[in-house]
Amino acid sequence: MASYHGPKAKKQRRFGELLIPRPKYQRILEKRAYPPGEHGKEKQYRSGRRSDYGIQLDEKQKLAFVYNVRERQLRRYYKQADRMAGATGDNLISLLERRLDNLVYRAGFAATVWAARQIVGHRHVLIDGKRVDLPSYLVNTGEVISLTPKMRNNVHVQQWMEQVASSNLPYLQVDRDAHSATLLMTPERLQIPVPVDVQLVVEYYNRLT
Repeated sequence: MASYHGPKAKKQRRFGELLIPRPKYQRILEKRAYPPGEHGKEKQYRSGRRSDYGIQLDEKQKLAFVYNVRERQLRRYYKQADRMAGATGDNLISLLERRLDNLVYRAGFAATVWAARQIVGHRHVLIDGKRVDLPSYLVNTGEVISLTPKMRNNVHVQQWMEQVASSNLPYLQVDRDAHSATLLMTPERLQIPVPVDVQLVVEYYNRLT
């Protein structure tokens, strides 16, 4: 499934909020606190009554952007989550959080989920010592994510790890010296730092069934 390659800050300006917590995007959103486009400054952000469908669609698109997945892939995750025991929305975001590219990003081995996807795709990531090049690989509890020796010495990885604060996520244990991270438990919704109302995403897909 293809990765999103468009302008990240522009996408976040459209939603009117910071979805990828990087200083670069924070500065852009503060400087241009209005939607993109020729008349963005004039119309500012939409106010007043919006349709339920429009609100649900925005939340679905935000979720897809944050995890860098396309519509067809997100729909598959939703169907899988719906078959699982428990709340569908919680299951959906837990599945997305367990994606290998996302956990490489959460561990601080990449500056963004897009950079993490590239690292995984170029076979620089190991799961329990074995190379895995599928960004969508779902990491299981107890599995150890690590970087290849070559990638540990990569200047960009070293810079990213210096810039990114140590992970304080309860489900991910990061050993920065060993360039490794272990998934300790299945991520729960309240532990996952994603500014999306996942229930609205569920309602969006329920409309289609």
